[in-house]
Amino acid sequence: MTGKITALDLASGELSDATKAYFAKCEEKLGLVPNVLKAYAFDDKKLRAFTDMYNDLMLGDSSLSKLEREMIAVAVSSINHCYYCLTAHGAAVRQLSGDPALGEMMVMNFRAADLSPKQTAMLEFAVKLTEEPAKIVEADRMALRQAGFSDRDIWDIASTAAFFNMSNRVAAAIDMRPNDEYHAMAR
Repeated sequence: MTGKITALDLASGELSDATKAYFAKCEEKLGLVPNVLKAYAFDDKKLRAFTDMYNDLMLGDSSLSKLEREMIAVAVSSINHCYYCLTAHGAAVRQLSGDPALGEMMVMNFRAADLSPKQTAMLEFAVKLTEEPAKIVEADRMALRQAGFSDRDIWDIASTAAFFNMSNRVAAAIDMRPNDEYHAMAR
C-alpha cells in the first residue's frame, strides 16, 4: 500500500470553500492535513459530518482536558488495535503531556502509566464500553461519579469512546494509514 492513504480507490470529490479553509488551517497548525481527512475527501458532506463531530468532542466545551480526551482515544484504539488512531493520537498524548513515555504506555497498556485514580476510572469505563457495551450498568456510572466526574462528564467520556470505536472500525475496514509525520512527533 505504499503511498496510499486507504485500500479503497475513491477519488477526491469537489471540496467546499469551508473544507478547503479547514485543510489550510490544518496545514498551518499541524504542518499537515491528517490522512483521515483526506480519506473522507471523496464526499464533502461525510467529511464535514466527521470533522464537526470530532471537533465538538475533542476541542469543544468539556471539563475533560484535551489530554484526557486524547487518552480516551488511545485507550479505545489500543483495545481495537487501530494502527491509524494509535499513531495519530499517541503522538497527541506525547505532545500534550510532554512525556514520550506516557504516549507509549497509553498505546501499549494505559494501566502501566502513572495516572490519577480519576483518569484510571475514566479509561476503565471507556475500555468496558469498547469491550462489553451491553454490560455497562449503573455501578459503572457510579464509579465515575465517585471518582469526581459529573453526569455531563460521563456523557463526554461515553461520546468520545463511542466516536473512536466508530472511527477505529472504519479505519480497519479501509486500511487507513497515518501520516508518516506522526511517528516522529513529540519524541
